[in-house]
Amino acid sequence: MSTDSSDLFGALFKTPPANRTVPVLVPMPAPKPYSYAVPEGMAVEPGSVVQVPLGPRQVIGVVWDGDEDGVDPKKLRPISHVFDCPPLTKEMRDFVDWVASYTLSPPGLVARMALRAPNAFEPEPMVEGLRFVGGEPERMTPARARVLDIAGDGLSWTRSGLAHAAGVSTSVVDGLVSQGIFETVFLPPPPLVAKPDPDFTAARLEGPQRDAADEILAEVRKGEFAVSLIDGVTGSGKTEVYFEAIAETLKRGKQVLILLPEIALTASFLERFQDRFGAKPAEWHSDLAPRTREKVWRQAVTGEVRVVAGARSALFLPFEDLGLIIVDEEHDPAYKQEDRVYYNARDMAVVRARIADFPVVLVSATPSVESQVNGQSGRYSTVHMPTRFGDAALPDLHLIDMRRHAPERGGFLSPVLIRAIGKTIEKEQQALLFLNRRGYAPLTLCRVCGHRFQCPQCSSWLVEHRFKRQLQCHQCGHAERTPEACPECGTLDHLVACGPGVERIAEEVERHFPEARTIVLSSDIMGGVKRLRFELEAIAKGEADIVIGTQLVAKGHNFPLMTLVGIVDADLGLANGDPRAAERTFQLLSQVTGRAGRTGLKSHGLLQTYQPQHPVMQAIVSGDASAFYEREIAERERAILPPFGRLASIIVSAETRHDAENHARGIRNAAPDVSGISVLGPAEAPLALVRGRYRFRLLVHGRRNSDMQGFLRAMLAQAPKERGSVHVQLDVDPQSFL
Repeated sequence: MSTDSSDLFGALFKTPPANRTVPVLVPMPAPKPYSYAVPEGMAVEPGSVVQVPLGPRQVIGVVWDGDEDGVDPKKLRPISHVFDCPPLTKEMRDFVDWVASYTLSPPGLVARMALRAPNAFEPEPMVEGLRFVGGEPERMTPARARVLDIAGDGLSWTRSGLAHAAGVSTSVVDGLVSQGIFETVFLPPPPLVAKPDPDFTAARLEGPQRDAADEILAEVRKGEFAVSLIDGVTGSGKTEVYFEAIAETLKRGKQVLILLPEIALTASFLERFQDRFGAKPAEWHSDLAPRTREKVWRQAVTGEVRVVAGARSALFLPFEDLGLIIVDEEHDPAYKQEDRVYYNARDMAVVRARIADFPVVLVSATPSVESQVNGQSGRYSTVHMPTRFGDAALPDLHLIDMRRHAPERGGFLSPVLIRAIGKTIEKEQQALLFLNRRGYAPLTLCRVCGHRFQCPQCSSWLVEHRFKRQLQCHQCGHAERTPEACPECGTLDHLVACGPGVERIAEEVERHFPEARTIVLSSDIMGGVKRLRFELEAIAKGEADIVIGTQLVAKGHNFPLMTLVGIVDADLGLANGDPRAAERTFQLLSQVTGRAGRTGLKSHGLLQTYQPQHPVMQAIVSGDASAFYEREIAERERAILPPFGRLASIIVSAETRHDAENHARGIRNAAPDVSGISVLGPAEAPLALVRGRYRFRLLVHGRRNSDMQGFLRAMLAQAPKERGSVHVQLDVDPQSFL
């Protein structure tokens, strides 16, 4: 009996019959899950990670919650494959739905953040190992004897692990294998990091630290949702306090997530964690190698990794049994994501904890106004730590009135600050100069014709980076070589740099202190994260006299010899229309000056300002943070600004100014008439042109109890549809107003 080849092909590749359908959420900007058929014999459940056909492609998806009754499976495309990994928990799926609903984002794009390691969905391959089976080698050597002595307990070893333990080369082990003394076995892949031991090192807490730890532990031991805010001055020992909460959670068999604003730069934190728990946490951030990311994802979802320290995206890791979230430096703007899905990781961490019913701890020396208000209202329990650990004292802070103590011509450092730097170096201590401005100068112009170098794609000036001999746009990344002649009038050697960046301050410091060892720290430093870590280690070891840095030096670093902090331009953050400008300036300057004197040495902070009477400056030098917050909270309440009101920002961009403005006006005209909510604009955004796209902004303002999401949904549903190059970005609870 013959078989037609086409029939054979069809039999081999025929889709198995399906008997039911399920919703599958795919990582696309679709408003809801798509329906797929489940082939006969395939087992899936809500949360299963699957592969499904979408158009001509195969994509990753998650079986979602919902009823698909009444849909004929025969009319649907079937699921192609089910991955062998634990399903996303009900709490995780509810969290994805909540974030999507709150931010008005497609749920598929939110789920995509939880599926960022596609190669981790299948189990890791087994590792080839060796096991001693007995016998003697033809010739015994001291090296072989050491190998046999270690392997004689019958345990299995990897080839490299056995060689390392015996202190021999792998060739010695290979020689024994060739003689049949070991057999090959297959071992499960090793864990990425060792399990932390909550009792590895006894906690060394004193006075206020012990009291604070007891308060936090009381909440953690309840094992239910609660938000605690640790409000402690820099150097008060906040990290050691929340380490106790981590230890208690580990003892309860739960996993822990620690969110940090700059995880790629916090090597010192990882070392402190290892000193306390005997092992480092797993890391999760954008600088990880893909293979490492896959291991972290897989071992978090299986429960092998017990603690993850990560940037904001770590919030979407699908842990097996998460029991505590720590948000360190909770005030930091880096927790706000402003791409695709706009969310604040601090706020979403509270939501995730509430959905899964476990505690969350927020930590800061300068808490956000929102967290302060939540603490005052009783929503959060606040733990105050007003003094530094041990004998360390806060630095003495003084303002330098730049109107009275002006720098020399062409300089930016007051004589008062220069003298203080000199005295610090003489005592073999370190000075930090802070200026939150990268590069050499923020503006370059021609002294002859007045031409200003502007980005061809953005409405921003090009910043000179003299170390790289480039002019760069900090909005889109455009860069061009610094010219010798003006491109407008052709005059040679008449280009002038206006204003200072950290590179220019370094040049001035070199002029005054040519023998000093100077380090410049900036996020665009050549060599990237690795070099930054080396530089930070060098500073901590005392291998630098003067450190000049941007805001990355403000975040949690401990420099034992740092006794002077000089703020080059304390007014810089106040020069914009951001309603959070005063709060952010206060936070940033307080954090920077807090780098001084953390080990008990007498320390000073000097702030150069042209506005010495400004409330922010007075609050910082007086150390009266409560007065600042009281005034800031009162102003927010009068203006019905967050947290007493609600804001949403809508940015409309297009390739032409006309298209952007017209579409923005169309959205404005579609706004429903709702009491308590108003729409401001449209108006050109402060950055009116970015990457060649014109931008208009609308700001939606409502009272605290307003249904902001309902209003926005209704407005956008009635607004003109996006056509051509028009794109609409929606940001609920905006942090940036550019």
